[in-house]
Amino acid sequence: MAEEVLSFACEGETLVGILSRPARPAPVGVVIIVGGPQYRAGSHRQFVLLARALAAQGHAVLRFDYRGMGDSTGALRTFEAVEADVAAAIAAFRQAVPELQGVALWGLCDGASAALMYWQHTRDAQVLALCLANPWLRSGQTHARTQIKHYYLQRLKDPAFWKKLLSGKVARSAVAGLMQSLRAARGGDAAPLKPAGDQAAARSSLPFTERMAMAWKAFPGPILLLISGRDLTAAEFLEGCQTRSDWAGALAQPNVTRIDLPDADHTFSEAVQARAADGHTIAWLERQLGGPRTATLAAQAAGAVPAA
Repeated sequence: MAEEVLSFACEGETLVGILSRPARPAPVGVVIIVGGPQYRAGSHRQFVLLARALAAQGHAVLRFDYRGMGDSTGALRTFEAVEADVAAAIAAFRQAVPELQGVALWGLCDGASAALMYWQHTRDAQVLALCLANPWLRSGQTHARTQIKHYYLQRLKDPAFWKKLLSGKVARSAVAGLMQSLRAARGGDAAPLKPAGDQAAARSSLPFTERMAMAWKAFPGPILLLISGRDLTAAEFLEGCQTRSDWAGALAQPNVTRIDLPDADHTFSEAVQARAADGHTIAWLERQLGGPRTATLAAQAAGAVPAA
């Protein structure tokens, strides 16, 4: 496996990435979309280690900096506005590794959200699979419900909390935070908007959570969902899947493989959890995209309806 720097253009700016290239690349490469704001190495070199683990098993990998991050030029942008960056990365990746038949997108947190929204916006037939780790599905209601269920209720069960409260050692702000979350949790998520007229413009005007749902339900290839057990972002994603009408049935789709890592935190910071996440990703890629299955998925993706 060799590593090299890729420098490529994106709407007048220059993006920088690191390509991990095996001697004989598998037909499907992996583009790592970072959760942000951070650059291509990731927390505790998470994406460096993931890329090298995948490359050691034969998958070419590109991890790159969005415009405005790391060594890439341009203005800083949010995860909701990186479609052009992802498209430029895929194009440069396939030019550098012409053996590739397609790519899988691997994203953490809002990087997973960005991967979904990229496909929703472009319907890119080159994207054969999605690997989504602890996706960011934030709304006022889901955040409040998650805080109550996974933070405040646990504290209320702890005798030490009550001792501190009665002794005046718990700040009033903690109780105020609970009451605020209870009020927010009683609200309902807004009904999904219906695209009309200019379909592409209507889709892009939707809240990002709804755009993610549209992509999840329409994507024709396999989806790997990695869920950390010690992460409120992951808990909030599951809460949204259970309570939001636009996400109803998402986890039960036949193309979805869900892997729970009960002892992992948001970024799989412990080495054993990182190796587990890497191993599940590698095994899933081999099951879903190895051998003749790749050609089948490529044909299915090529038949996807292009964006209007």
